Amino acid sequence: MSESHSERGGSGGSAPGTVPEPILRISDLHVSVEDTPILRGVNLEVPKGEVHAIMGPNGSGKSTLAQVLLGHPAYQITQGSITFKGQEITELSPDDRARLGMFLAFQYPVEVPGVSVSNFLRTAMGAVRGTDVPVREFMTQLRDVLGKLGMDESFARRNINEGFSGGEKKRGEILQLALLRPELAVLDETDSGLDIDGVRVVAEAVNLLKGPEIGFLVITHYTRILNFVTPDVVHILLGGRVVRSGGRELADHLEEVGYEELRKEFGVETDQAIPEEAASTTP
Repeated sequence: MSESHSERGGSGGSAPGTVPEPILRISDLHVSVEDTPILRGVNLEVPKGEVHAIMGPNGSGKSTLAQVLLGHPAYQITQGSITFKGQEITELSPDDRARLGMFLAFQYPVEVPGVSVSNFLRTAMGAVRGTDVPVREFMTQLRDVLGKLGMDESFARRNINEGFSGGEKKRGEILQLALLRPELAVLDETDSGLDIDGVRVVAEAVNLLKGPEIGFLVITHYTRILNFVTPDVVHILLGGRVVRSGGRELADHLEEVGYEELRKEFGVETDQAIPEEAASTTP
């Protein structure tokens, strides 16, 4: 890591003493919305096969980072770069990023009346693959994934997020993730608004899907989900930059002292990423 306070931790999937090649590399990233600076020099690397957690208080830039990674047009990159699989992606559209193998689970999934979950998923799979997915092949995969996730097949016949509970919306995002099989999954506060059982369901799905061919970037405010998903690396985001990276013990330290104490520790007076929630839906 290039942050002055960074230290790598976690178990990972690589040999002891080695750092695997990152699939995602963020370098000196500065981002603004309507001339308001939000991210102020983020440096971050995520390899395949690892689960990285980004933690920070409300307004610290967590959701902004998620939206920028997937190319939301409301955000302006004023400095720095984002490379995915060795390719600079800052000028790519969200569709092109998805085809490359990136996926974002939204913090606030939107309702899409009149469009069934199954029809949407088949269309999304075809868009990512660049070719139509035969109905029989799709249904076989869909039933297999629903079974692995412990979801009833009737879920796929419902309209997208229409009348869904908070937990159902988040499970719908996980279902998309499982079917699209990206190489990098960004979960933007997928645990927000859920009770402990809902958090456990999301975490179990992440544990089921993680492996050597996918990297996870789990963005969260609380440590709850990390009680069920063990991160290889935890990053603390304060004032629009990563101030410390470490192992699971870093999340435990945060739980013990709180964000206010960390602000004092790293000399961050306030967080000013005000417009985060304004662009937390699909571009």
